[in-house]
Amino acid sequence: MRLTNPKVNSCGVDAPILPPCTPFRIEGVSLSGSHSFSKTSVSSITLIPNHGVKGDAHAGPTVQHRPLRNVRPSDANLRQVHLIHTEILQQVSTDPATGAKDIALKPGQLGENITTQGVDLLSLPKDTKLLFVDSKAPKHDAPTLRLTGLRNPGPQIDAMRKGLKDRFLVKDSRGVVVGYLAGVMSVVEKGGDIRPGMEIVVQTPATNMALNCI
Repeated sequence: MRLTNPKVNSCGVDAPILPPCTPFRIEGVSLSGSHSFSKTSVSSITLIPNHGVKGDAHAGPTVQHRPLRNVRPSDANLRQVHLIHTEILQQVSTDPATGAKDIALKPGQLGENITTQGVDLLSLPKDTKLLFVDSKAPKHDAPTLRLTGLRNPGPQIDAMRKGLKDRFLVKDSRGVVVGYLAGVMSVVEKGGDIRPGMEIVVQTPATNMALNCI
């Protein structure tokens, strides 16, 4: 599906759930050497080109996600790095029926490698590049990810809290799933170390094609 031009405010790509001019930055970074659902929050991670996060179980040039690997093990790994924005974690922490907060989700708990703030990742087109900028280093050297698709929320989410998975699904009036809120997948285009607090620069492609589940 082709997207219309992204809405832009004075800070960049806009989204209804984000306040205007929220800084784009890394909130947390996480990894796991095993195929556990959650990942451990760490002080920094290392991105390796066409591989993923150093030491993470989902890193590699070919598919590492076990359900996909069991079917098509030689496919390219389009899920090297998983990102989710903290605003979504806040949104799904609230019971939609009562409006009360009933679970506290921390960076890495949903299996993401990078938790961001200010960027509505779900609204970005396929092949958008995210540059992680250190104020002390030139921008052209910034570690860079390219967005490849959406994460399809799996049943393990309900192990954290019954019914939680459903909060990551967008449904129409008939109850048909029309969207997903569980973050985005990406591949590493330029490597380097990243850590919380780094600025995120968003570079959208010329063609605005919507992200699909991969």
